Parts: sequence; C-alpha cells; structure tokens
Amino acid sequence: MTAQPEFPGLAAALADSRRLRQRKLVQLPLLGSRAVFTDVQGRGPGESTAPSALADLISSISEIGLLQPVLVEQLDERHLLVAGERRLRAMRWGATSAPDNPHFQALPAVVCPGPLEEEERRRWQLVENLARERLQPGELASALLYERCALLAQRLAAASISIPEAVRKEPDPVARFRQLEGLRGSSAEAAAPWSDVLRRVGVQMSPRKARAVVAAFRALPRELSAEMDAHEIALTTRMRFLDLAGGRADAASEIWQAVRGRGRVDLLSAAVHAAARDPALSAEAAVEAAEELHESANTSRAAKLSRPAGDEGHLEPRAIASSLVERTCTVLGELAEQLRAGCRAEGYEAGSLRLLVADLHRLLEEAGS
Repeated sequence: MTAQPEFPGLAAALADSRRLRQRKLVQLPLLGSRAVFTDVQGRGPGESTAPSALADLISSISEIGLLQPVLVEQLDERHLLVAGERRLRAMRWGATSAPDNPHFQALPAVVCPGPLEEEERRRWQLVENLARERLQPGELASALLYERCALLAQRLAAASISIPEAVRKEPDPVARFRQLEGLRGSSAEAAAPWSDVLRRVGVQMSPRKARAVVAAFRALPRELSAEMDAHEIALTTRMRFLDLAGGRADAASEIWQAVRGRGRVDLLSAAVHAAARDPALSAEAAVEAAEELHESANTSRAAKLSRPAGDEGHLEPRAIASSLVERTCTVLGELAEQLRAGCRAEGYEAGSLRLLVADLHRLLEEAGS
C-alpha cells in the first residue's frame, strides 16, 4: 500500500452528469424482454448451470436475498448491465432453478437513464467498486484518508493557510492528515468532514462507517493491516480483534499468529469471539473452539445441500446453536441501542437490515418458534 490512490473528481463526475444524477433503485424482472443483458447485442449471462464459483453467493441470496443492487443503464426499454455480473448470474440461475424462492423473483438494481458516455460508465463502476469495498478495509481506509487530505489541503489553500512541502509529500495518510489538521487549527471553514469527503468521492457509505474503517486502519500496525488485507479479513472481524486487543493485546496477537500458522485465518472472527467470552482460554484453545464451530456449520451445510428433493418433511428440525443465537442477540441489541440513541442506517444499509429482519420474522413464524 505504498502507492497513493487517486480518486479526484469522482464525485464531481457523478454530480456533473445529468443522467447519473437521475439514478434510482428499482426492482427489475430477471427473465423476459425487460431483463438485464450484459452487452449491446443483448446476450444475457448463462442460467442453465450454476458455476461452482457462484455457489456461496447463490446460497446466500436464497436465504437472505441480494443485499447489494447491480448497476444498470436504461436504453429505451432495454437494460444494460454496468456492474454486478456475478450477482446477475447468480440471480438468473436462481430465477430458472428455484422460481418459487421469493428472493429470485426480481432483481434489485440502481438504474440510470442512458445512453452513458464511456467515461461516465467507467467512473460509476469505480465508485461501485469503492462502495462495495472490493478494496480491502486497509486499502479503502488509506484511499479515503488520501481523499480527506486532498480536500483538507484545498480548503486550507482557499483559507490562505500555507502548507509546507514536507507535509504535502508525507507518504503516510494518517500522519499527513494529522499534520494538515494541525495547520488548520480552529479554522472551521477549512475543515473536511467525512460527509463532504464521501460526497466528493461518490462512495455510498455513511460517515459512521467511514470513521470505523479509518479507526481500524489507525489502530492496527501497518504491517498487520497489510497482512489482514492480503488475507481478506473483513472490517467487522478487525473491529472485534481490536476490541480484544484493547484489553488483552497478547491474547489477540497470539490468536492471529495461531490462525495464520494453521493457514486458517477464516477462523479469526470465531476465535476472537471465543476468547472474549472466556478470558481463561488460551489462543490455541480459542482457535480449536472456532474450528469445531466451523466444522459443525460445514456439516450442517453439507447435509442441507445433499438432502433429496421433497424429503424435507421427513427430517427432524435441528435446534439453532445457542452460541449463534447469543451472538446474534448481542449484535442486534447493540444495533437497537444505537437506533434508540438517534443513530440511523443510511441507503442500502437500511434496506438490507429491513430485508433481513423481515426474513427472520417470516422464518421464525413458519418454524413456529
């Protein structure tokens, strides 16, 4: 992460485009003449076979729906895909192979009236990539900080505050921002709040999430952040890791070394959770507990996938693991507490939460729980 990401003008490009300003969230058909296609010749993605690379995505959508809409350009009565081919392929496969599943009956899409210029399309795709965090959390935090530094530097210059060359050339975004903030002092007009930064970049992300991404980046040593990026460790897992490290730094470090040594960094989140619940657990014991949990989940998933069609009524329903219920209730309780305190989820995050809560309510009712 030594190269400085460059995203100047992304938000301006979206705001300056009359068509992109008109984009809106809609539900599109997955089949038929109004279905989304992937090129101007009208070729749609294949739906007769579910590629193994899409299996996890298809399984996720079948259970909780598509949480991130695809991007679509409207050309008269046709709809051209701009970004989200894997999501579209998974949805098309589900529409033909599981037509009774309500999650496969319509395609959530952000639609923009076309025709778009190639430059508009390219920048929209880039903004989509940023918003979906295809950049790993550390890389995303670095990019956002560089953008915040750029905006702050512009406002300092507009306020006639001189910026030393050494500050301009500071390679570390955290150090650069700290130095620029020092130059700003108490000047409110030169401030660069996250809301302005996100609007400038065009990322559909709440300021609260931006602060969380950057907070994790600041708190983790650069080498560890880069390692976690390389292993694609999710932001939520990093935040849990930092929570544990805040009170038990040695335990957090030992757990990271243990999961990395086993080649099982996918166990990090569960291992950290196990250690947080039982401070007496050693790092190895926490990882073993996480491994048992994963094996149990994999066994359950394999049994579900191998279940013969129409055989559901002959199986005894299994009880949900109490540890999963406990973790879920804890997270939902924290979310409810923030909502009661006046915080709010924005954009797609709010929609995703509503979809998931509604689905949980329906499934619990159907199960008679």
